[in-house]
Amino acid sequence: MAEDRVAKENLRRRFQQNQEDCTITVLALLPTATENIVDALPVEQITQDLQRKKAERLGRSAGTSDVAAPAPSSGPSSVTDDDGKSLASLQTDSYVHASQTTALSREGEELGAPSLSKSKAQLWNDLKIASITRSFTLLYTLSLLTLLTRIQLNLLGRRNYLSSVVSLASHSPQDPTISLENRDDDGAEQSWGNDFETNRKFLTFSWWLLHRGWRDVKERVEVAVKTVFGPLDPREDIPMEKLSALILDVRRQVEGATPKERRSHKWLPYLLPPHGEEKTVLRESGVLKSHPNVHPSSVSVPSSSSTQPLVQTPSPSPSSPLRRLLDETSDLVDSPPFTRIFTLLLDTTFSHLADHQIRTDAYRLRDPSSIPRVQDTPEPDPGLAKAKLANILAVVTRQAHAIGNGVPNPYAQAIEGVKELEAFAAVIYSSHFEFEALGAGGVEGDQETQRRERLREDKEEDKGPADAATSMFDDVWGRIIGQ
Repeated sequence: MAEDRVAKENLRRRFQQNQEDCTITVLALLPTATENIVDALPVEQITQDLQRKKAERLGRSAGTSDVAAPAPSSGPSSVTDDDGKSLASLQTDSYVHASQTTALSREGEELGAPSLSKSKAQLWNDLKIASITRSFTLLYTLSLLTLLTRIQLNLLGRRNYLSSVVSLASHSPQDPTISLENRDDDGAEQSWGNDFETNRKFLTFSWWLLHRGWRDVKERVEVAVKTVFGPLDPREDIPMEKLSALILDVRRQVEGATPKERRSHKWLPYLLPPHGEEKTVLRESGVLKSHPNVHPSSVSVPSSSSTQPLVQTPSPSPSSPLRRLLDETSDLVDSPPFTRIFTLLLDTTFSHLADHQIRTDAYRLRDPSSIPRVQDTPEPDPGLAKAKLANILAVVTRQAHAIGNGVPNPYAQAIEGVKELEAFAAVIYSSHFEFEALGAGGVEGDQETQRRERLREDKEEDKGPADAATSMFDDVWGRIIGQ
């Protein structure tokens, strides 16, 4: 019993460390996608074009100021005043590196004609669509990257753990001696998929989302944003409730309006390349170039010379550990639990953007998570609060950089608070132990059929990961020692 307790605690400790590694990995990879998305949606460039438009207008009006001074207005702020305030807010809230500012200014001088040929209304519409699309795309990319990383590292963590268990079990408990015999060539670790090269290649497949998948996400989000936010005027007052409804409408168009539509939408093409294009990822990511001594089963070398660089990289064979890892990842991404957890992550991140950041910065309302103090003045009715769309855009523009480059990252922290995410990871980490522990060859043949049958049953029953995680995680050690 004591040994079982120690073993189970060791399993839990490994699992928790694995989840911390997932968070660190996501934060390390996210800036790559952020840079690509920010470059594709240059909100700062559009802001500078608007400011140049305003400067030209002020310069022209200055020439006529000596002829006739305008009468002071006692009425409400003019459209020009509103635009000036909104632009100032956008300039203040936007985050731009100094080098980026110089580059944007130079680009504006050299290529300013096409952008400045647009009217002010056209530029404002471009700014509206680009700023909202950018932040929303980053939220989707962050959530997808989080789930992909959890799947990858927990699949590898499970296999590495089983490898260590098999290694310990290979020593007889009656033999207390320590063997110094070299067993590096027995192939035990490689048969469990615990070899460095397989793990390295498998983790490299996040390259697809960071460099290709985000583009499809952006296009899908942009279409929905144009449909929902396109007709709105930046000077329009938007009630808080209407903004929430607009964001929800965008999400329905991107994800699906009903649970059935959400389950039917496939996110796998955003995360992994189609069959036959795996070699593109391995080549473009630089894995093969930086480490030419790869396993001969996964790389073809020219027969004329063994020292020539690699020129062909066929897709992983059906029996290879890498192929099995990719197939299991695909099964998990296409499963109903993935869709449900993905929806929960998006609920959390969009709520943080709208119900916390926009609420406090644009609508000047109290953060709902804060505790009211006695000396606080009564808060106005949130249902009556309004903010100009231009001011909301300023907050959304700033939050794009918080989503992609925040240190600490409040959106990643909000995701960590979704308990169902850890339950989903526990299911991955502890599932199919009985199949993989049957032999060092992995899941093949009948075992693979059983694994897919179980996943199909889970899809049909649509069990919640939180319910399944507890029972699966608690008895996982019993499954192993019972083999």
